[in-house]
Amino acid sequence: MKLSALVKDLEFELLSGTLDTEITDITNDSRTVSEGCLFFCIVGALSDGHDYIKSAVEKKAAVLIVQKDIVCPENVTVLKFANTRYAMGMISSAFYGEPSRKLTVIGITGTKGKTTTTYMIREMLLAAGHKTGLIGTIEIIDGKETIASSHTTPESIVLHKKLRDMADNGLDSVVMEVSSQGLMLDRVAGIDFDYGVYTNLSPDHIGPNEHSSFEEYRDCKKKLFSMCREGIFNLDDENAEYMMQGVTCHINTFGKNEAADYVAKGHKLYRENGLLGIEYQLSGRREGHVCVDLPGDFSIYNSLAAIAVADGMQVPFNHILEILKRIKVRGRVEMIPISDAFTLMIDYAHNDMSLKSIILAVREYHPERIVTLFGCGGNRSRDRRFKMGEVSGQLSDLTIITSDNPRKEEPQAIIDDIKTGMQKTDGRYVEIIDRKEAIRYAIMNAQPGDVIILAGKGHEDYQEINGVKHHMDERELIREVLEEEDVTKICGYNNRYFA
Repeated sequence: MKLSALVKDLEFELLSGTLDTEITDITNDSRTVSEGCLFFCIVGALSDGHDYIKSAVEKKAAVLIVQKDIVCPENVTVLKFANTRYAMGMISSAFYGEPSRKLTVIGITGTKGKTTTTYMIREMLLAAGHKTGLIGTIEIIDGKETIASSHTTPESIVLHKKLRDMADNGLDSVVMEVSSQGLMLDRVAGIDFDYGVYTNLSPDHIGPNEHSSFEEYRDCKKKLFSMCREGIFNLDDENAEYMMQGVTCHINTFGKNEAADYVAKGHKLYRENGLLGIEYQLSGRREGHVCVDLPGDFSIYNSLAAIAVADGMQVPFNHILEILKRIKVRGRVEMIPISDAFTLMIDYAHNDMSLKSIILAVREYHPERIVTLFGCGGNRSRDRRFKMGEVSGQLSDLTIITSDNPRKEEPQAIIDDIKTGMQKTDGRYVEIIDRKEAIRYAIMNAQPGDVIILAGKGHEDYQEINGVKHHMDERELIREVLEEEDVTKICGYNNRYFA
């Protein structure tokens, strides 16, 4: 492919060489440069691609995309852009044949709810006969294979390549999580979004190598709505009005607010056979009784967002209702029904805001006790540990403090930080470093009416210790405990999950 075809609509300065150069491949990793390749010099948090120009030239790269002034090597075409990350997205789209234009692309952004809403939408589209891919925090599904995700929103080269794969594999649509980092770093540059969904916003990802302020975080999220044709907004969120101001997309809304296009009224909670759920009456553009086998107010908003997208894509309403009644999302309020007497769930809550949200959602069901099991990651903010300890101490009846990705820190040091937060409260706690033993303690000491929250790991199936990821899946740990213990001693044991 000629370089001229890849950059024809972009602004740049040709520092050396010719646009007639033939391109065989594109990469931003100097280790994968091959003869005839185009190499993007990306300025990252830990390294600068401009430092690897010599290596790329030695491997016979044909083109360099830079954003700094450099001494141009001989026999190499060099193009200077204001932002090589943006250029990478746009050029990647062109190189892979603008695959997003061949798919209906649905992007979900917000602080919470992205993952669950993404899966809800995909299941609804599948039920209606759409061949739908997925890109998100947990995995990428391209129509032929499923691979674990390393980022919520992959780098633009990977993203456009996977969209190309989806189109080639016969898919007609894709639903994807769009993170604030993905928007800030132009990972979604070049994507033609049909729908953009706004779930909610609260302070998160603010700090070194993330966002400098809440305002920057919010504005990065808002970028999605200048990139899509139709924006779907949570009208009840306090930042919704700001997010809708000046956008170029057509606007649809959802919420409990009567002014919304999709309105939830009169919600009720239900609890049966160890499962928690919520139901409400839908009015506005669609009317009917909605049941969601997931707890909490956030399940209302996630389901409304999914309904709005699915309805816009002409999914039959009966399919929408069926999916919501049986939806299960790995690691997102994922209930593991091993007892009729108590509820056991796995949730990804890994900061104080998300932990508070899930505990308060559970509290609405008036459980006898809330037992919260969690740890905190090593080599991360100590403040998060203090805050999570304080939240659990205030809102849980019992906290089991354990280990979660200690990385290169001592697990006990992390637990001691959590206890510092706990000790600001009157909350009861026990500390058990080994996560399997902590889970064993929770199950074997469960009481009728308890809700046990295994927080922090969610979809993760590993424990990171000293730079090495060791396989560890909480579902497998639960199974092992059940196999090792006398299950007649487990309160209300009636295993419907591993049977």
